[in-house]
Amino acid sequence: MQTQYSLKKRLIIYISIFSIALGCLLVFSAYRIALEEINEVLDAQMKNLAERIALHDPEPVKSQFDQMRHYHEEDLFVDVWSYHEEDHSQHHLNLLVHPVQKAGFYTHKTANGIWHTYILPLKDYQVQISQQQSTRQHLALELAGSMFIPYLLFMPFVIWGLSWIIGRSLQPLDDFKTELAQRDSHELSPIQISHHPVEIAPTIREMNFLFERILNAQQEQRQFIADAAHELRTPITALNLQMQILLKQFPEAQDLQNLSKGLIRIQHLVSQLLSLAKQDASILELETKQPCSLHHVALNCVEQLIHLAMQKEIDLGMERQEEIFLLCPESAVHSILFNLIDNAIKYTPKQGMINVSVFEQEGVAVLLVEDNGPGIAPELYEKILKRFYRVHHHLEIGSGLGLSIVDKAVERLGGQISFTRSETLGGLQVRVSLPMQ
Repeated sequence: MQTQYSLKKRLIIYISIFSIALGCLLVFSAYRIALEEINEVLDAQMKNLAERIALHDPEPVKSQFDQMRHYHEEDLFVDVWSYHEEDHSQHHLNLLVHPVQKAGFYTHKTANGIWHTYILPLKDYQVQISQQQSTRQHLALELAGSMFIPYLLFMPFVIWGLSWIIGRSLQPLDDFKTELAQRDSHELSPIQISHHPVEIAPTIREMNFLFERILNAQQEQRQFIADAAHELRTPITALNLQMQILLKQFPEAQDLQNLSKGLIRIQHLVSQLLSLAKQDASILELETKQPCSLHHVALNCVEQLIHLAMQKEIDLGMERQEEIFLLCPESAVHSILFNLIDNAIKYTPKQGMINVSVFEQEGVAVLLVEDNGPGIAPELYEKILKRFYRVHHHLEIGSGLGLSIVDKAVERLGGQISFTRSETLGGLQVRVSLPMQ
């Protein structure tokens, strides 16, 4: 499995390595340049010294080299020796060089290292000015090192500056990530390319094309569900009316009663599918937001469903009611309360009780629906919000979409939904919290 990496860290590491390698190259170049300059200056000095010695009728001189001493660039070894007095066979043991015919610079190796020597041959004498090659190399290395030390001292500040520059340069990527993270899960509008660098413009274009394809696919799916639900509603309603006529003529026919229940379930399913399609299509968000009275919406839902409650002899009413106004689509709040009360009626036994409350608590509007039905196990609270999931599917006719529609509407209003056991009635208590602003 390939691990993820940070582009910013990788750039900093690579640039740091490159900077160090560049520093080493600079040191080597400075060393070579310094060595050439030192050779040029000291060579001129050695030549000048040898010519001055030759002009003043030199006496034989033999230099002494101390292996334990550290010599500097100003230390030169002067030897003046006669061709007739020296034993040439022992020249390799000291600094003396075999007689040469032409004046110039020579390099020779002895037991004490490599030497750079200027030799000026005279008639009877040979003048030679010698210097250790390592002395010049050490001087050049010191000069190059003195140039590299400031480089090393400034390197942390350079790396910090590069890190800051890289961070600022990559900031548009972080802004782009933040923009995507702040988007709603259903937000598929195109990303504005003009707000981002040209380097990530191709990526943004491809993402916009992807958003467009996803949006088209979702719209086609929603349109299909809405069209199918709308087209099925009329014939199913007609079939249901005809079934009611048949039941009046044959009230004892069990098959007709079962068929009537099936038609009622299909009619309810179609109605829920149409409502769900509207929720998915974000119709609620497109509606003009006006002040909505939660108290009046709750009373309206109770009035619309009171006949279903009366059929089961259920005591349905408002337990606590406060006048609360929210700036939101009224249809969204109506969809929430209608489906919650409808579900409560389905699963509350005959002669049961359902209480609906609307009040403000800790700065939020609270919609509360509780009953004395069988309730739901806490481990199923998350599952019942899924589409087509039903806990007591054998008890009542339903589609398993009611709570999914409620959850979708609550999400669009920026609220929260929670399930607990009712302390007063003992059944299920559904609490919907909506922001006041």
